[in-house]
Order: sequence, then C-alpha cells, then structure tokens
Amino acid sequence: MTAESSTLKPEQLDDVVIRFAGDSGDGMQLTGDRFTDVSAAFGNDLATQPNYPAEIRAPAGTIAGVSSFQVHISDHEILTPGDTPGVLVAMNPAALKANIAELAPGGTVIVNADTFVERNLEKAGYQANPLEDGSLAAHKVVQVPMTSMTLEATKELGVKPRDAERSKNFFALGLISWMYTRPVDPTSEWIDAKYANRDMVRAANLAAFKAGYNFGETAELFDHPYAIAPARLTPGHYRNITGNLATSYGLLAASQASRLPIVYASYPITPASDILHELSRHKNFGVRTLQAEDEIGAIGVAIGAAFAGHLGITATSGPGVDLKSEALGLAVSLELPLLVIDVQRGGPSTGLPTKTEQADLMLAMYGRHGEAPLPIVAARSPSHCFDAAFEAARLAVKYRTPVILLTDGSLANGAEPWLLPDVDALPDISVPFASGPNHTAPDGTQEFWPYLRDPDTLARPWAIPGTSGLEHRIGGIEKQDGTGNINYEPANHQRMTELRAEKIAGIADDIPPVDVDDPDGAALLVLGWGSTWGVAQQAVRQARVRGRAVAHAHLVHVNPFPKNLGEVLERYDRVLVPEMNLGQLSRLVRAEFLVDARSLTKVQGLPFRAAEVEAAIEEMVR
Repeated sequence: MTAESSTLKPEQLDDVVIRFAGDSGDGMQLTGDRFTDVSAAFGNDLATQPNYPAEIRAPAGTIAGVSSFQVHISDHEILTPGDTPGVLVAMNPAALKANIAELAPGGTVIVNADTFVERNLEKAGYQANPLEDGSLAAHKVVQVPMTSMTLEATKELGVKPRDAERSKNFFALGLISWMYTRPVDPTSEWIDAKYANRDMVRAANLAAFKAGYNFGETAELFDHPYAIAPARLTPGHYRNITGNLATSYGLLAASQASRLPIVYASYPITPASDILHELSRHKNFGVRTLQAEDEIGAIGVAIGAAFAGHLGITATSGPGVDLKSEALGLAVSLELPLLVIDVQRGGPSTGLPTKTEQADLMLAMYGRHGEAPLPIVAARSPSHCFDAAFEAARLAVKYRTPVILLTDGSLANGAEPWLLPDVDALPDISVPFASGPNHTAPDGTQEFWPYLRDPDTLARPWAIPGTSGLEHRIGGIEKQDGTGNINYEPANHQRMTELRAEKIAGIADDIPPVDVDDPDGAALLVLGWGSTWGVAQQAVRQARVRGRAVAHAHLVHVNPFPKNLGEVLERYDRVLVPEMNLGQLSRLVRAEFLVDARSLTKVQGLPFRAAEVEAAIEEMVR
C-alpha cells in the first residue's frame, strides 16, 4: 500500500488545517502526532496545537472530556497552527459540539457516525441529532462508520471487540492519510516498531489503518484526494520537534559546550514533565536526573550541584516557581549558575494545568523578596526553545547567576520542523574554575576571596568544594564584598545589592539588539515576547497585504531589555503589546521607557489567533 496507489488525481493545495477531536480515550493526540511526523518527513512546513483536558479521566462522551490536536501543513513557510481548521475529524458528538463553531465556513466535517446514538447525543447536550437536523448545512459533512468498520477489519484477527474498538483512531488516520496523500509506509513501520511486543495490538492497528486508507480510496465519498507539496525551506537536515524536546536538546548542547555535566532535578508537573523524561534518557552524556520529593527539594539539589561545579537545572510551571522562590533568592545571594525553566500554564494556583498562558513574567521579574534581579530569557517557538535554553545556560555560567527560561504550554507541546544546527559551530561557553588564591593580604599572604569579581562581568569566582586553599563560606546571610565574610554593615549591604543589580544590568552589553521588521516606515509597532511571535508576525503580514504600514519587534531577552529597545520605541507613535496575560510586558515597558503601550490581552488557556492581533492592528491604524 502506497500513497501513489490511488487512481484519482489529487488536487493541489497550498496548505490545510486539520483538527482531530474525540474523547480523551480516543487517541487523538497520538493520531495527530503520527500525521504530523509523516508530514514533517514528507517535507511540509507545519505547526501544531494539542489541546486536552486537565482531568485524568473526564467523563467519557462529555464536552469536558474532549481532546483535540490541530495541525497546519503547507508547501510554504508558516508561523502558526492556523486560526481555524478547514477539516474537523470528530469521533463522537461531544467532539463535534466542542469544535464545530471554530470550523471555517464551508469546511469539511468527518464524523464517526457509529457514535451518534441517543445516549451520546444526550451526554454532549444535543437536543436533536446534528447529522439530521440541518444544523451543519454550512459545511460538507462526511459520515463514516469508523467503529463498525474497524471491528469488521479486525474480526479475523481474534481481537476482542472492546480492544479492537480502540484502534478506530488508526482508521481515522488511514482515511486522512489517503485524503491528503500522505506516505503510508512510515506509519506502518511505526506501528510495527511501537507494538512489536504486543502482536494483537500491532495487528489490529495495522488492519484499522489499512482499512481507513482503503475506505477513502474506494468509498467515493470524495471527488478526489488532496496533495500539499513539500515546502521550500532553508536547505539542511530537519526533524519534527516539540518545545520540551527542543529545550532538552538545548540543555544537552549547553552541557557539552560548557564542559559541565548536567544535574537536573524536578518534581513532576504539567506541562514541564517531558523535560525530565527526555533528559533521563541521556546518561551517556553525563546527565544525572532526579525526581525530587517536592519543588523545594528539586531546586535545592540543583543549587547544590551548581556549588559542586555542575550545570544545575530545575524545571517546573508557575505553581512550582512559587515554591522555589526562597531557594531562588539563595542562589542569587550565592551568585552561582542555575537554570530555572518555567513552562507557563493557566493560573493562579492549580488553575488550568493543561492550558497555556504567559502570566509568569512579573513572577520571574520580582517573585523573590528583597532586591534579587536575574536574567530572563523567553523562547518564541517550539524549535527556538533549543536556542533559548542554550542562551540561558550561557548567561548563567558566564555571569554566575540564576537564569529563568520562560516557555509555555503551547510551545512545550506544539511542534514544528527544526533545522538541525551545526554542532561544531556552537560557541564554547566554558568558564575556568578557581584554581588558587586570588588576593594578596597586607602581610603578603596569598588568600582566596570568593567575592572578588571579574572586572568585565562582575562575576565572582567559581570555586569547587574540596579544592585545597579555596575554602570559603556560602549561605544566605549577606556577605562582605571581596572576602565573603558575614557582614551586616549597612554600607556593605547597599554595595552588594547594587553590585548584584549592576551585574545583571551589564548583561545588556552581551545580548543582541532588538531587531525590528519595518519595511514601510510604520507609525505602529507590534511588540511581543515569548510564544506570541508567530501570530504577531502572521498578523503583521496580513495587515501589510491590506496596505497597512505596521512594524514588528519581538523580545527574547526580557531582563535586561536589549540596549536599543528604548530608542526603537521612541520611533513609533503607537505600540501594541499582545500577550497572554493582563498586560505584564506593557507595564514594564511603560515604567521603563514612559511609552503609551497598549495591551492586547487573552487569558482563555488558548493561544492568540492571528486574526485577533490583526483586528487590534486595524483598530489602531484607522
């Protein structure tokens, strides 16, 4: 069976947005992931948006239990998972009801007709069957008995009906693979490998996948399949990657480039846990991972590892940063390298554990008592998480400071093609450990002063415990500048506080200036940070097509700001800041640069759509 076996000539499309939706137990995340990987291997550009409930097992068949996976594939560069799907695969009535309002007008709905029975309709809140009452007249509706056809395809295998029914997601995958002329061998090979030790499951999934593909080819429900050609991207080797995976690889690269073994300690928390899972697979790179008993224990282990000369890392989400804040203040006082990765989610408190948000910026800036500044790096896309993680490690090691890396749920779980970097071209970010005395006492004695700073970076020496002659104090009580002795004198505390702040502020000399995309001499600047990059850039492009002069700038380094940010902001009459919070960056920009930055906010647990940003642009340029 091959994608070329169809006798119908496919219609060429530039792109398509498909959303798979079903009950949490229907395997929609797996289905979407498989379709995505095959499309990536085929050479399409793509972006994905998984969406699933927070409940471990929400009531089956209800709106609360619906899980979905949206994928945008194209033959050209794309920046977002798409504002609205053009194709919706709905495995039950609840999936249809939860997603139909977002389907593009005239879009295609493919439903598992077997599930549209009275009991399931009631669970979904339908008063009448939407397949019969005309409510879907604005769309093309394709009814496919996926469950019964899966049972029919697997009955000769001896699989129990209940077990066979679980393969219906592969039937749906086979049908969509035919519909969009996806190569089928990679999926078959993946099923063979994934279920190699479970013969019945492997056979059932393969049978269902082939049945779905063959049904698409023979049922004549569609005039023809569709084809999306490979995208013309920058030459090189690509792979499909999620944000959490890219973060993990960025940390591994930083470990090699700094010549420091990783000690990674974390407590399981959505949506950051995948980083622990991935790093635990790389002991061959000298990675040590620990699932700590709690968030406080995790950051304590990472700080101890940094003291011992390792790359200490911990990752969490917003609630975990709350718990780590006292120990993070200790790391600021100790002036040791430390990476804290915050994969942001909806809050406060437990909030929306599986939904995305950008509401931890103020927490990262100020979420410690006392004056405790530290650098903040924010990733802008799933693949950019690699670069952001590497940069965060570079700053931590070079300046001997904790660094917060901000990603979020949409970046962590979203995927896109990643151009593999030239590993040999990555910079050497290693720093020397202290090896001997660095100060001469008045009597000529050679001493080691743990807070005698590098004049260029203001970083203090990094002394490995147990090194002869480098004994020194550590702890949270204020130290004397230079000697590191405990010192409560007011003037010393003032000096140490100002030195720590000056060290972080000086990092502005070591980061790139903010780049502005402004081909038109615009009066309006769209300024973003983090995961708003793709939708903001797409919105700006769409606005320009309609003749609007709009500029776009995006921040990766959020603290300190790039040195030229003030000068950039002064060039524009109006500034629009889209962010998934109630206006945190806009407050910082207003306070720092006294500009009238307007906020465009969204806290729905969902990313912005490009159309939402474009509408705000249109309102401001009138």
